[in-house]
Amino acid sequence: MKSSKRKSKGSKETDPRETTTCSIENVQDELRLRFSQNAPSPSLHGYEKERGQLFDLIKRTASTGESNSVLVIGPRGSGKTMTLNSIYNELIEDDNLRENLLQVKLNGLLQTDDKIALKEITRQLQLENTLGDKVFGSFAETLQFLLDALKCGSQSSKPILFILEEFDMFAHHKNQTLLYNLFDIAQSDQAPICVVGVTCRLDVIELLEKRVKSRFSHRQVYFLNNYSFQNFCDICMSYLRIESKPGSGDFIKEWNKQVEKLSKDGTVRDVLQQQFHFNKDIRALHHILMYVVCQLNETHPFPTPSDFVEAMKVTSTDSKSAMLHGISILELCLIIAMKHLTDIYDGEPFNFEMVYSEYAKFAQKRSSMQMYEKAVVLKAFEHLLALELVKSTDGSGTRIQKEYRLMSLLIHPSQITDALQKYPQCPTEVKQWASTSVI
Repeated sequence: MKSSKRKSKGSKETDPRETTTCSIENVQDELRLRFSQNAPSPSLHGYEKERGQLFDLIKRTASTGESNSVLVIGPRGSGKTMTLNSIYNELIEDDNLRENLLQVKLNGLLQTDDKIALKEITRQLQLENTLGDKVFGSFAETLQFLLDALKCGSQSSKPILFILEEFDMFAHHKNQTLLYNLFDIAQSDQAPICVVGVTCRLDVIELLEKRVKSRFSHRQVYFLNNYSFQNFCDICMSYLRIESKPGSGDFIKEWNKQVEKLSKDGTVRDVLQQQFHFNKDIRALHHILMYVVCQLNETHPFPTPSDFVEAMKVTSTDSKSAMLHGISILELCLIIAMKHLTDIYDGEPFNFEMVYSEYAKFAQKRSSMQMYEKAVVLKAFEHLLALELVKSTDGSGTRIQKEYRLMSLLIHPSQITDALQKYPQCPTEVKQWASTSVI
């Protein structure tokens, strides 16, 4: 009876391991959402001035009905879209603006012509029923009707924020009708709208037609990755920190302490410096952090410097070098033969007969190497072509026999050297052959 009472008492008590597991899972869920950009991210360092300019511009449209147009230009992954999302989220915290400010997001890769773009505008403004089966003479009339439909009792239309992702793709639409009409409305104050174009092309203004260019405000905000290495480290750690909430327990406090330790660790800083010099793209940093977070479990509840080292190895693995680990010895020999031919003929294309001749010379001189028939070697060569490690320079429509088609190698010599070092049970003769230029 005593033992049963003890069990019942023990069953009511929470197991610390269960609490830790639950906390790890909660942290992992939150950080995964953050790294996959499905949740609001911490504020981005280094763009305070640019964010302030955009915030003032959009706020003036939302609060006073002032129409504006602006281009946000910067490399991919520099934080353009993330900044615009954070501005919109901050603005709609105000009850008055939440009711008035509407947002329409278009993407040049998805809305490939003006008809599709207009349908998407109608869908996002929830005006399908208003439009109905009405027939309009032009795109401009349809768009103006949609904007008029948003007018409230005082005949003042609701402010709309138009965000055009991949803005340069909209310049390829016929007559640039969508851009012309949006900029025309913004310039003539027909309705309060703010048109924000997001692009990574610096010469995007040159793509615009004269009539479109004349209606654009020529206001441009540049997002250039000019932050320092210390900023990069701060961004990394801000993504890993978890905001302490009431009742979150000691695990979150301990987690933030461990993150603070990582920010000062030499190994972690070395990994981040390697990534910083290779690519400043924040999305590339997300890949490293995602791997680190996914390694956590109840026996390994906090990230360690070795997790960062392993994550860097995995994320920076060269895909072609990795592909070479899975090919046969014969195919590896053909790759080396092509490398030699490329060196000998100074990058000129080669054909299968030349590769086979080079391979045959090597196989005959090495008694330990098996000499394969020509048909087998040709099959291995075709497999390399299918793997896109070799490319035909004549085009697919040529009538030349496959043995004589000109080819070029798509692998750099350093990738071949790297693959040979990691290739399982690679014959010594093959390694020696790869390191010499003449047999």
